[in-house]
Amino acid sequence: QVQLVESGGGLVQAGGSLRLSCAASGRIFSNYKTGWFRQAPGKEREFVAAIRGSGSSTLYADSAKGRFTISRDNAKLMVYLKMNSLKPEDTAVYYCAAGLNSDLGCAYDYWGQGTQVTVSS
Repeated sequence: QVQLVESGGGLVQAGGSLRLSCAASGRIFSNYKTGWFRQAPGKEREFVAAIRGSGSSTLYADSAKGRFTISRDNAKLMVYLKMNSLKPEDTAVYYCAAGLNSDLGCAYDYWGQGTQVTVSS
């Protein structure tokens, strides 16, 4: 079992930056891939970025490439999503997730409660 708690969301102007954090607890964290997903009002949840348990590789959605950076600190049981050049269309609830499946883009077993990110134009 892995518990995940997100923080760092808020209101920011377009072009600004935010860093989301995800605090994990539970089993051996470095065994788990972790990812960030988001869900905007009226839309399905979508993949944003993911990183392997070792931190050796990452995967980004096209919408995140070049603007967002995922990282993790296994010693601190933390995962981060640094978001730069934010756009109004990035407005969503952002969720942290963890799983053992090797596919970075899907099949996550554990989810946090989400943190709201609102980007004003």
